[in-house]
Amino acid sequence: MINVTVWGENVHEHKNEKVKSIYPNGMHNCIADFLNKHSEIKAKTATLQEEEHGLTQEVLDNTDVLTWWGHCAHDQVSDEIVKRVQKRVLEGMGLLVLHSGHYSKIFKTLLGTSCSLTWREAGERERVWVSQPGHPIARGINKCIELEQSEMYGEPFAIPTPDETIFISWFEGGDVFRSGVTWKRGNGKIFYFSPGHETYPIYHNEEIQSVITNGVLWAKAEGTKWIDSCPQVPIDSAKEPIKKGN
Repeated sequence: MINVTVWGENVHEHKNEKVKSIYPNGMHNCIADFLNKHSEIKAKTATLQEEEHGLTQEVLDNTDVLTWWGHCAHDQVSDEIVKRVQKRVLEGMGLLVLHSGHYSKIFKTLLGTSCSLTWREAGERERVWVSQPGHPIARGINKCIELEQSEMYGEPFAIPTPDETIFISWFEGGDVFRSGVTWKRGNGKIFYFSPGHETYPIYHNEEIQSVITNGVLWAKAEGTKWIDSCPQVPIDSAKEPIKKGN
């Protein structure tokens, strides 16, 4: 089984009636529920309001893939927890960053850039075009996903050049955006997927659910845990005999 922790900021669901009507149990539970429909996935949730934001060392040690949705409370996430998550990604934990999580502390820390973008909330049509149809994250998706209403995210997107660009979105107003991209950091895989604004029922869309599920399967930890250390190797421990120079 792939153990997934679905992290949600869980703020809009309590302050915005429209969001509450779309996600009465919270976006995090909506995501966990559809992930749990897959026979190889066991998903649990964690939220900002819990002790240590629900991301204790024990929870992270037992997480193969972490999904992250945040928006209006990025600054409330503890720097200590960010460092803890970063360490686990470098060791091999997969990370899926969703929608406005592009501005989260953990995403900016791992990518090393501002991760800024252009945006517009006007309920525009979005076409999420598949640019790598053979990629496992795009499995089961046809040429594009049609979203009748979405928040526009547009270029320039201040991120390092992605390892892979799997989806490119077009919006009704003419903007385009690299909406599904991947990186490797240490031993961990990162997938950013932009559709998911809180006031539209995007996470109820079956194709969006398929992409996120595929992303979890792709990002799962593989191989041995990377121990990030910098030990000195004594001369007498070298594989071949050497003499100490001047």
